[in-house]
Amino acid sequence: MTGRRLLIEADGGSRGNPGTAGYGAVVSDAVTREVLAELSEPIGHATNNVAEYSGLVAGLRAAGKLAPGAPAEVRMDSKLVVEQMSGRWQIKHPDLRALAAEARQAARALGLVTYTWIPRERNKHADRLANEAMDAAGGRSGAPGGAARPRSGPAGLW
Repeated sequence: MTGRRLLIEADGGSRGNPGTAGYGAVVSDAVTREVLAELSEPIGHATNNVAEYSGLVAGLRAAGKLAPGAPAEVRMDSKLVVEQMSGRWQIKHPDLRALAAEARQAARALGLVTYTWIPRERNKHADRLANEAMDAAGGRSGAPGGAARPRSGPAGLW
């Protein structure tokens, strides 16, 4: 257990739904707001919901490596993911069930994990990273394709 509390902001998107998809996640110290890790990765052709869950999983995994046992608040602008991970809504789609199981497994490395819905305008950092991932995959008309750029942060998180 660590004395640090974490904030995980995650987002995902798909251009076409399904279409070119990617996610972004930011792990910060909940008290100082110091950014501890940024993650951004294209995930190929997927739905928006798959991309949202992928961002959550990546953020939880990074947080678990950075501060095992630390409590964490996850903030996302996806009402679906927040409600499903909080246990208030059922997860009916098999692909989302599998991703939710991955998220629960990743959360086991942390202390208490809570989920909070936030408006999109309050999730700009993770949204920017998700858009960078989609841009890197060639998801924007006229944008060059390519691999996602590694983000600054501790080695071994990506």
